[in-house]
Amino acid sequence: MNPDPDLNSIQQAIRDGDYQFSLHAVKRSAERRISRSEIEEAILNGEIIERYPDDKYSPSCLIFGWTTAKRPLHLQLSLAPNVKLITLYEPDAAEWIDYKTRKTT
Repeated sequence: MNPDPDLNSIQQAIRDGDYQFSLHAVKRSAERRISRSEIEEAILNGEIIERYPDDKYSPSCLIFGWTTAKRPLHLQLSLAPNVKLITLYEPDAAEWIDYKTRKTT
């Protein structure tokens, strides 16, 4: 996979089931009661809001999306060599404008 793919490439990997969970993401999804279907819904309905081309292990990005139950989620995914979910959480409205732009202090 291209190290800086567009959203369509990421969404296709999700539709194809061609992605992985990091151990951290598995733990966080259990702690935060975020289901696999919610993760997929948010990515498939989402948008890339931040890109991290120089991330520690491989390029990654932050996706914001809504689940069908109207739950906002942020999902960080590494992009190379395969799509891997790094972490996920419900964004704090106190820290984000429309859940897409970080508020400055």
